[in-house]
Amino acid sequence: MCSDQRRMSPHSIRAYGLTLERFDDFLGQHLGGAVNGGRLATLVPADLRAFLAMRRSEGLAASSLAREVSALQGFFGWARRSEGLACDAIAALKAPRQPRRLPRAVSPADVRQLVDVVGDAAREPWLAARDTAVLLLLYGAGLRIGEALSLTGAALPLGEVIAVTGKRAKTRTVPLLPQVRAAIDDYVRQCPFALDAKAPLFRGVKGGALDPGTVRRSVQAARAALGLPASATPHALRHSFATHLLARGADLRQLQELLGHASLSSTQIYTAVDAAQLLDAWAAAHPRAD
Repeated sequence: MCSDQRRMSPHSIRAYGLTLERFDDFLGQHLGGAVNGGRLATLVPADLRAFLAMRRSEGLAASSLAREVSALQGFFGWARRSEGLACDAIAALKAPRQPRRLPRAVSPADVRQLVDVVGDAAREPWLAARDTAVLLLLYGAGLRIGEALSLTGAALPLGEVIAVTGKRAKTRTVPLLPQVRAAIDDYVRQCPFALDAKAPLFRGVKGGALDPGTVRRSVQAARAALGLPASATPHALRHSFATHLLARGADLRQLQELLGHASLSSTQIYTAVDAAQLLDAWAAAHPRAD
């Protein structure tokens, strides 16, 4: 259902599947007995809210509860379209409001140090070149880590732009800074494996696709060595790309296209980030900030 209708990632499909299993178990106890289509059609809003209340009592955060709601809405929408099963109660189910968390940017100086330390820690020169290229793609081009690691040899030879496939299998064109192109070219020269058009561009030590966990662990070790906060993650480099561009006068619509956001509201959060950083700088520097 999920993979066909919404092009979800395998991780999202597993999460939604687990939600539906929990919902089925809950209804079996809540209603007493096996659950079938007929019983699903007679559910009332209180039944659905009782499920969410149970999940909240188990300590779920608002973001996780919102995912549970999305899974139920997706299931009942599919059931209506494919099976003719109408559950009117689902229309009354609303996701809990979530506090908007501002992404924390990493300063340009800290990014440079982070990239250097990750490269220095690599076991071989080609691995250092690989890790440098990946991190510069995140910071210098605003890619998600999954987008960077999904690139194939078809991207070679590099030009001034690169085609990136993001969420919902949407492709966008992203410009490559000379420094980023140079880092990728350096990795390509040193990589001991043939970079065929259909094969992953970034390889692990045995030649398979580079695992994102490897990148995250390298960054985690580097930030510990530098004394950087836990918020300095690979994904924070993408946030930093957006925040620093906006601070230098980038247009929100252009930034939306570069980041591959489906909605401008997702991009507008960076205006709040930029304002928050200005306030922090003012508070640190102004003699009467207190």
